[in-house]
Amino acid sequence: MALKIGLISDTHGVLRSDVVEILGGCDHILHAGDVDRLEILEALRDIAPLQLVRGNNDWGRWAEALPRRLQFTLGGVSFFMTHNRMDVPAKLPGVQVVVFGHSHQYLQQEFDGRLWLNPGSCGWPRFGNGLTMALLYIEDQRLRVEQVTLES
Repeated sequence: MALKIGLISDTHGVLRSDVVEILGGCDHILHAGDVDRLEILEALRDIAPLQLVRGNNDWGRWAEALPRRLQFTLGGVSFFMTHNRMDVPAKLPGVQVVVFGHSHQYLQQEFDGRLWLNPGSCGWPRFGNGLTMALLYIEDQRLRVEQVTLES
């Protein structure tokens, strides 16, 4: 059976109803930072197990414990996640998927033997970019990514 993972970033204090609906069918949620509010974090944890990193706009006591970088495995696939792509180490032995945010621009590319994903922003449209997120399906360690474009 396939594992369905919702990838989001840069919610900036907004958890839209269409995003909640899409995430409702997910086995896991990955948030690549800039949550901005504890209530968003709590709401996401009520939907599915959550992995997240601290973004440059995550301040306050609630955000202090959030890691800036995180390495973990889901469905037999090794992930590395951080908010800013500039914080990705040059060497990532064994990592198959790198997830990051910050730019508010969707990116999906194979580079250096791994998949790089930025789900874009699903909070507020910025920098002329629309609102996006991604769904990642893992089955027998094979990956399939679906870009989700949201109405602004």
